[in-house]
Amino acid sequence: MLLFRRAHPLLATACAAVLAGAAACGGTSTTAGRTGSGSSPEPGKPGSGVPTRIPTRAPGSCHASSLDPATTRPDPKCTPGATNPDVTQANIHTTICVAGYTKKIRPPVAYTNRLKRQQISDYGYKDTDPSRYEEDHFIPLSIGGHPTDPRNLWPEPGGSPNPKDQVEFKLYKAVCAGQVTLAAAQKAMAENWTTAGRLVH
Repeated sequence: MLLFRRAHPLLATACAAVLAGAAACGGTSTTAGRTGSGSSPEPGKPGSGVPTRIPTRAPGSCHASSLDPATTRPDPKCTPGATNPDVTQANIHTTICVAGYTKKIRPPVAYTNRLKRQQISDYGYKDTDPSRYEEDHFIPLSIGGHPTDPRNLWPEPGGSPNPKDQVEFKLYKAVCAGQVTLAAAQKAMAENWTTAGRLVH
């Protein structure tokens, strides 16, 4: 709501006329939900698409737990994981559990390659050859991970397939079979993918 200070009647009338446009005449206004310049879509929100800007950090400011594909995990400060708001427990059988769904939402290679190069620097890897890493969705697309949010993508050491892929598939099958909830699977992967498979008995 706009609050008008005491003013000439004609000024008050003019202000009221532009209320829908949120013009402030002697008062204040706030644009709800605006964060930043607006030139780059906010990652993690529905319809955000591929971000137009790649976030940058000081080289080596992120740290993987190891370089071993069997145990490596991303830095939780840099890659905490992010979920896809379009995937919910209620719609898994029309989204992730439909064959071909993840292929449909997978981001363009041009974007992931650009992000990978930046994140290799962020993680301070001595070997900077992009082919040595897989730009991995930390919370996988198959259990509702966000496809383009940089917080859910990181340069995982090693190639593909790798040990993490096996855990992802195991949880995907369990979620679609109703053995594990979507939220539980996502939480387990974000906390420690190397132990996430224990959810499935």
